[in-house]
Amino acid sequence: MTRHHGMTAPATTGRVLMSGNEALARGAWEAGVTVASSYPGTPATEILEAFARYPDVYAEWAPNEKVAFEVAMGASLAGRGGFLVAVSDDVGMGSSQNAQDTRYFARFAKVPLFEPSDSQEAKAFVAEALRLSEEMDTPVIMRLTTRISHVKGLVDLGERPAPPFLGFSKDPAKYVILPAHARKKHPKVLQRMTDLAQMANSSPLNTIEWGDREIGIIASGPAYVYAREAFPDASFLKLGFSFPLAGGLIREFASGVKCLYIVEELEGLVEADVLAMGIPVHSVGRLPRTGELTPQRVRAALDGAAPPMAETPPPPPDLDMLPFPRPPTLCAGCPHMGVFYTLGKMKDLIIAGDIGCYTLGVGSPWNATHTCVCMGASLGNALGMEKAYRMASKEQKVVALIGDSTFLHSGMTGLLDIVYNGGNVTVFILDNRAVGMTGGQDHPGTGVTLQEEKSKAVDFVALCKALGVEHVQLVDPYRLPEVYRAVKEALAHRGPSVIVTNRPCVLIEEFHRTQPYEVLDALCNGCGACLKTGCPAIQVIRREVVRLPNGRDKELSYVTIDPVGCNGCDLCVQTCGPKAIVPVGSSAQATSPGQHHN
Repeated sequence: MTRHHGMTAPATTGRVLMSGNEALARGAWEAGVTVASSYPGTPATEILEAFARYPDVYAEWAPNEKVAFEVAMGASLAGRGGFLVAVSDDVGMGSSQNAQDTRYFARFAKVPLFEPSDSQEAKAFVAEALRLSEEMDTPVIMRLTTRISHVKGLVDLGERPAPPFLGFSKDPAKYVILPAHARKKHPKVLQRMTDLAQMANSSPLNTIEWGDREIGIIASGPAYVYAREAFPDASFLKLGFSFPLAGGLIREFASGVKCLYIVEELEGLVEADVLAMGIPVHSVGRLPRTGELTPQRVRAALDGAAPPMAETPPPPPDLDMLPFPRPPTLCAGCPHMGVFYTLGKMKDLIIAGDIGCYTLGVGSPWNATHTCVCMGASLGNALGMEKAYRMASKEQKVVALIGDSTFLHSGMTGLLDIVYNGGNVTVFILDNRAVGMTGGQDHPGTGVTLQEEKSKAVDFVALCKALGVEHVQLVDPYRLPEVYRAVKEALAHRGPSVIVTNRPCVLIEEFHRTQPYEVLDALCNGCGACLKTGCPAIQVIRREVVRLPNGRDKELSYVTIDPVGCNGCDLCVQTCGPKAIVPVGSSAQATSPGQHHN
């Protein structure tokens, strides 16, 4: 996100309720930012979506975060404006595979870090961050967390300035980072960190709030809010400009309190720095390092009632208490279900999964995902496993699953590696024409930009062939026989193969819901075959256990279909042996598989 100089703005003022993400976007607009780039990712997605709605701005979904960073950097260089990197850490892993702490990256990159504690600060800090960026010639990181990003608070709105656009200043010694140039620049980076630390001591974002001096607490971001609520009478050093540390201010505060505590999410970075300054800290080892903090957790930890380093996770819910338990699953009619249904029947496969809705393929009834590491990793994982088996002189079929946006994000290079190094891997590109898990955003494969302009859509078949894959198939994931044939052909092919699906996500406008289906009770024999599609619109209404002629017991599951939830994809029709599933309102004669589909 970068500020350009040269845009006018409407004089919209007032006080409104905004999430931290919306407030940050508003702050960027009011500060004169004109170019912003990102990739959709919870909990930060709404920053760009909100920013894109303002006038006189350019906002884009980039293929991945690296490209987004480079676009914003280029805009900053061209306009000689500030460069802000806005990040939202999912410290409680509500939608992530790891607990992020961006404060590490600020230290690693030697750039300043701001941490707002509410929506108003999320907005106000943007202008200060860009001012500092321009004054000190450095990127600035603003760290939000899920709590700040999604919780709403009152925000005072202001107007947008119109400073001049300065243009790019050619300076190869500064911008062409050859080793010779870098060696000269590094001492300047170190001096800049020293200067920034001095500025932090006098920054209005860092404030001492004197209270009861028996307890002094240093905190930043949402951790400050939790600690303030837990210990309302204590003295506080609130760090909004949290790196580099305001050493002088910290010493002043520590000398004025009897017991010093540091409250932070998640790692004890400030704690370690303060200890390195020779200042005693009484909270060492008390704060939990897992999950989001709360006022209750902070109070218990500092009172000594909480486990020192980690907490035992709460027990899972007792699913036996539910009448008909169902694990997390895909949406009714999701085009991924046909792929998982097919792959789940092939027990001899290793299936490397990826990040997205299709991660749910790991669950019942499919059990069709065996790994999931990070975006784009499925292809590299699959190649590595296939090579390991080959080196052991063993034959093993390996499939990689990846979505359309994830493939464009970081899967293309993995496919290129498979082709270049002769991997015998089948890749499924599940193209549902959306970034489905984060809310259906567009990407280069949809042909629509963030600001709703028509663009050139990626042709996945042509792209895969251009990368060197000779065996590429395009299939309708709702046609189970077609999917099955495509998989068998791909697995039989020696070398890289790709199967691309072509049905949209059921939650986007491009999907058109058709007539829903119902179950004819008189024909349903309780076989439960339809349940293996994993569709949540199919509901078990009763179960029976019958004794077979061979003396074994068999459980029968009689079902109904929720007409509101059903999207008419007809996957269940194709699995139903007794032809008991028919369009709602039709005659008792079941529709043959394949007749009724989107």
